[in-house]
Amino acid sequence: MPFNLPIFLTWLRVALIPVCVAVFFLPDSILLQHHRNLAGALIFGLAGATDWLDGYLARRLGQTSAFGAFLDPVADKLIVAAALILLVQLGRTEGWMAMIIIGREIAISALREWMAEQGRSGSVAVAYIGKLKTTAQMVAIFLLLYAGPVVPGVDTLILGNIFMIVAIILTLWSMAYYLQMAAKQFSGKKIER
Repeated sequence: MPFNLPIFLTWLRVALIPVCVAVFFLPDSILLQHHRNLAGALIFGLAGATDWLDGYLARRLGQTSAFGAFLDPVADKLIVAAALILLVQLGRTEGWMAMIIIGREIAISALREWMAEQGRSGSVAVAYIGKLKTTAQMVAIFLLLYAGPVVPGVDTLILGNIFMIVAIILTLWSMAYYLQMAAKQFSGKKIER
């Protein structure tokens, strides 16, 4: 297993998951609710930044590896799933929203693994729609974790759930896209990107 700066950042993202969740369970005597929200959102934001940074550094420094390519999406899915479950428990978003996003992540991960076994992993490589979906998810989760004032008259919970609905639409759209690309591989049709 190789170890370099990009992989360290990915492991850091994994390590931040329990820290992000634990912050919300601290008693008021240690950290007030508003401060818990702020700390949790900032930790999640830091984890999100490492997602971009580890990929950038891996390409820039020529330190890409099969292990890094495996670990990076696992870390992404773990932190998103943990944050969504936490948000449902905190009553800041709906369970059905979390189930759609988590279910899609499991389904597409399984599809990618199966396609790789078939030697056709290129057809389910990350597409632009998947990047938009991830961005909408991260913004939604950040806002819902923060749940505090940003601009007078703007309710962060409402705004976060609007982004969550956008993320769900993109989640379903990207799932349909990846399933279509995989189906074309087996139907003999030429894949258009």
